Parts: sequence; structure tokens; C-alpha cells
Amino acid sequence: MTLILCLFTIAISLLLSSTPVSAHFFPNITSIPPLLNATNGPWDSFRNFSGFHAGDKSDGLSKLKHYLQHFGYITNSTSNYTDDYFDDALKAAIETYQKNFNLNVTGELDPQTVQQIVRSRCGVPDIVNGSTTMNSGKKTSSSNSTHFHTVSHYSFFPGTPRWPNSKRNLTYAFLPENQLSNDVKTVFSRAFNRWSMVTALTFTQTESFNDADIQIAFFVGDHWDGEPFDGLLGTLAHAFSPTNGRLHLDGDESWVVSGDITTSSSTSAVDLESVTVHEIGHILGLGHSSVENAIMYPTISSRTRKVELANDDILGIQELYGANPAYNGSSTTPEAQNEGGTDYGAAQKLGSPLDLKFAVGIGLLLLFL
Repeated sequence: MTLILCLFTIAISLLLSSTPVSAHFFPNITSIPPLLNATNGPWDSFRNFSGFHAGDKSDGLSKLKHYLQHFGYITNSTSNYTDDYFDDALKAAIETYQKNFNLNVTGELDPQTVQQIVRSRCGVPDIVNGSTTMNSGKKTSSSNSTHFHTVSHYSFFPGTPRWPNSKRNLTYAFLPENQLSNDVKTVFSRAFNRWSMVTALTFTQTESFNDADIQIAFFVGDHWDGEPFDGLLGTLAHAFSPTNGRLHLDGDESWVVSGDITTSSSTSAVDLESVTVHEIGHILGLGHSSVENAIMYPTISSRTRKVELANDDILGIQELYGANPAYNGSSTTPEAQNEGGTDYGAAQKLGSPLDLKFAVGIGLLLLFL
């Protein structure tokens, strides 16, 4: 009886500790198979609401409200964000969203607003605990009530958390179960270098995942941090403010490692370095920016490459950590990095030892059924 109880406990432990871990990496745009070409993202149904305004009602509006609630535009205290009415709370949320994304402030789901909402994006909220320094949290310099103008756009998390002065060389490591190739790791190294070029921080890869300042991992679906991923497109990645150090990417995406992604025929192709540079900004303490060409802008479409820090990004990170004395104000492209990958024969679908643990756990449980 004692042995049976012990085996049962082990089985449950294995199942609870088993988070599916996998990722799709492609050496270039031509290696993405047609079956991974996304036809619809998780938010595409919102296109059906184009033209809607206050007073309308339609099935599915509650999902749009949930989207806006997740990204901070509707507070948890709002009692009616789960129904399908276009009420005043939804109108106010859309107005705030439009301010943050430099759209005409109408409070209506006009085509431009809907097109912005359905774009793939970072999972970090634009408004955290009711606080934001994107457009909607700044004073406007214009009296025009239909459009919003500001000068400074970069933002920080509430309380302006940052890495302490004793941490100017940050270590980073990859979840061992992801079994990343050297070419994929090089993409991350290049992304870190873009930030170290402009500020007084350096980054060093370490093999000890648990001891690293920054812990990088690919997950799919629910991975027990309260921020589940949603499959192809939609939420691409998320990261936590200092000094948490967790950087998570959606393993279901079609991550492209090198090549001109803008010419890809795949509507699901996502540039790994572009997303990584953005998430590192969060790891260092930057929030989202309303400047569209900034790395810290919340959304990025598939088949898009955006890796150069904009002036807005540089000013924000230097306010937190100071400037790199060697930075001369030119490009943030690392010089001695190989843009291409060479050790791929085809797409790399990464399994995990966790999958084995899950199978073993199921097998042990079946003994008791």
C-alpha cells in the first residue's frame, strides 16, 4: 500500500510539473511549410465589429472587452466587461486605446482601430494597475479633441523598477528543455547587444538557468505564470519588469531566424530578433511606447523586421541606466554578428524531456485505474 501511494504521488508530481515546451524555428522564410501558414489569428473575429459604436449589441463583444481588460483598458472593477453590449465602459476603453495608438479618438470601432487591434503583439499590458505613460497617461499639447499629440512617449512600469547599480553585467540563460541551437542563441545575443551598445549594461550567457538574472524560455498555451499563450499570432511573447527576469516566447509561432522576412509568402512568419529586442526592453524596465517606429511599440505584424532602437527607446533606457560612453549615436546593429544560420536542414521542432515526464506520469496513473 505504501508503494502504491508513493507511485501515485510521483505520477501526480510529474503531471503537475509538465508544461508543454516546444518551438518552431526556421532558418529562412522558404523553410516554413504551407500547413503553418495562418489564415486567422485569435483576434480576427473582431473584424466583424468594424463600424460598431455605443448602443450596439452583438455576440462576441464580450471577447473584445476581455481583450481590452487583459491589456489594461478595462479595469477588473468594471462589472459589465463580460456581456455583449457596447456600453460606456467599452467606449471609454476604445477612446483610451485610440489615444495610445495615435488613432482618431472617436470611441467607435472604425476600420483603422479594428485593424490595429487584430495585429499580433506583446502580451505585456499597455496600462498596468491603471497607470500608463503611453499617450493616454500624458498631457496633450493640442486642444484638438479628435487627435492626440504628445512629445515624449517612452514609458516605465509603475514605480520605475530597474536593475540595481550592483547589477550592471546581467546574466541570461535558456531553459534547457528547449534545446536551442547555437544559431537561435546567436539571435538573442545580437538582441542583447543592441541594448548594451547604448547603455551602461552588459549581458553574459550562462549555463545555469536557475541562477541567471534573465531566464529565457519557449512555452505553449498555459505555462503557469498567469499569461497563457494563444497559438499562432495573437500574443507573441511577454516579459516581466525588473528584477523578475522572466522572458517567455510562444512556442507555437513560426519563428524565423534569418533572411528577409518581409518577402515571405507565409502570413504567420515572425521575426525572432524583432520580438526578442522588444521583450528585453521590458526585462530592463521599459513599458510600451506610443511611437510607432520604436522597438517598444506594442504591436508588430507578421513578416515584419524591426530591430533598430529608435531615439525614443534610447532616451528611455538611458534615463534608467545612463549612456554607454562608447555610443556615438549611430546604428544599434552589432558589428561582429553572423546574420545567417547554418546548422539547419529543415524546421526545428523542439520536443522536451518534460514530454517524457508527462508520458511517464500518465502511465503511472493508468496503473491505478
